Amino acid sequence: MSSSDQPASPHPTADTAERPMSDAALARRMPQLPPHLREQAMTLGQQTMQPVGIIESCYPDKFGIPRQPGLARHATAILHLLPPFDDPDCVRDIDGFSHLWIHFLFHASPTRWTPLIRPPRLGGNARTGVFASRSTHRPNRLGQSVVELAGVETGASDRPGGRQTGRHSGVRLLLRGHDLLDGTPVMDIKPYLPWVDAVPQARAGYAPAPPPRHAVMFSDEAEQQLEQRSDSATLRALIEEVLAQDPRPAYHAAKTADGKRQYGVQLVDVDVRFTAYTQPDGSLTMQVAAIVAS
Repeated sequence: MSSSDQPASPHPTADTAERPMSDAALARRMPQLPPHLREQAMTLGQQTMQPVGIIESCYPDKFGIPRQPGLARHATAILHLLPPFDDPDCVRDIDGFSHLWIHFLFHASPTRWTPLIRPPRLGGNARTGVFASRSTHRPNRLGQSVVELAGVETGASDRPGGRQTGRHSGVRLLLRGHDLLDGTPVMDIKPYLPWVDAVPQARAGYAPAPPPRHAVMFSDEAEQQLEQRSDSATLRALIEEVLAQDPRPAYHAAKTADGKRQYGVQLVDVDVRFTAYTQPDGSLTMQVAAIVAS
């Protein structure tokens, strides 16, 4: 996907999206709507939103983040609720749900957008409509993910002497299997209901199945670096889950890999350096060359 894609037809581009239209210009372009909806649509630009929380993530960089949630189960995050939403009452009974909808902002993506984008699923070359994709380059930069709720932490402040004040010291939701960048602003949280949110017979357009998973190998150097860590098992699992999906740019993934080019993906507090090479049978292997503290 390229942020420099240009629209193929006279639609609003990022330039027009970034500069609010005048009331007269907006009225001229407004579709044929019933009078009451037309009046309401003219005032929608006055709506505002306030983040309810912020993400502390194992993904400090955009490169390498799985393109969908749930593909790397060992990916963990903490959702810190922000005032005034950090009241334990806001999450009362939330631990009864195994999964949540997280609505968030793609804060690290440019505000510029175009009607046509190039999704990685189509090789990074073919274009499709922005609303027919999950591109991060969106008019309002809104995203949504289904994540596993691994735990809920709330606390109460103590007075000197150990007495409880009754005041809370924050609310934290522990998440797993996410695809959220460190520092992501969260706009809303909702329970996931499998009996209504899952539609097994739904059509999935040009993405009918999960992406293929590739073999991941570790060099002797990488194995030694893993052994020195107390979290070696979970870090290894996270590295395997991320690299198995081939995080390289789509135009690189479309070519035969010779193992000569080295890539780096940041996970937790390390820089995972890897190469890719195509086997004689056509399968792809990701080789972890080194795991370096970042």
